[in-house]
Amino acid sequence: MRIGLIDVDSHNWPNLALMKISAYHKSIGDHVEWWDGFAQYDRAYMSRVFDDTYSVDEPEPCNAAEIVKGGTGYSLQNTLVDEIEHMMPDYGLYHWLPQDTAYGFLTRGCPRDCEFCIVTEKEGRKSKKVADLSEFWAGQKRIKLLDPNLLACPEHIDLLKQLANSGAQVDFTQGLDARLLSAENISLLNSIRIKEIHFAWDHMRETDAVLRGLRLYTENGHKNRHGDYGTVYVLTNFDTSMQDNLYRIYTLRDMGYTPYVMIYDKPHAPRAVRFLQRWCNNRQIFRAQPDFLKYNPKHG
Repeated sequence: MRIGLIDVDSHNWPNLALMKISAYHKSIGDHVEWWDGFAQYDRAYMSRVFDDTYSVDEPEPCNAAEIVKGGTGYSLQNTLVDEIEHMMPDYGLYHWLPQDTAYGFLTRGCPRDCEFCIVTEKEGRKSKKVADLSEFWAGQKRIKLLDPNLLACPEHIDLLKQLANSGAQVDFTQGLDARLLSAENISLLNSIRIKEIHFAWDHMRETDAVLRGLRLYTENGHKNRHGDYGTVYVLTNFDTSMQDNLYRIYTLRDMGYTPYVMIYDKPHAPRAVRFLQRWCNNRQIFRAQPDFLKYNPKHG
């Protein structure tokens, strides 16, 4: 068969599903390539991660006998069959991207069921192990983990040991749940080569649990190359006031963390929240003017 692949979102971040689909079809002798409008295909796969807010859909190709569309940008229900899901990704598919990085999930699902997140609906309200590191890592220097809540998985201690034993630089792209930090898992995190650790403080109702975990990390964790204990995402424009936003930002800064403002529904966010993000997320501005009320967005 001749297979054509279409990455609907972009080619700047590799599509894991397409890499696994490519690996599977190549393993059974099929010809796989990026879709070309001047060729004919037995099957074309269209994969889309984001919805209309962040990406523009592509029209269905007319030069394929069969079209398969998948990804959360189309539906939360469609998934890869197990035979393809557990394939080693075809990293060579995105040959123009660095080939020293592995991408994958060790766990799926999350018990938090946050209102702004699709993970629970898509993957379940429980963090469960879905793979060992060897399923998608073949000795690359870097690992980008896509797990939604690794620390909530009952087997997370073993998985952290696998990451530590790899010797690779690990990027927890979705951050780690500060509410689940313990002396044991912090010790293992210290043994992993982490470029910069990320946490999140989304709601004011989580204040006690988040601060408990972050204080535990300052007592037992390592500072990063910037001289702080890591980045903490601060959700805004969802269910917090500006006073709540500033309380979280100032508290994190005083604790030795770098706050990073995330805006829910940014296209419709108030100007004040967008200014808050500009002030907080630019480290140079944030350090030069520590008081948001004195920040003039016209002068930076």
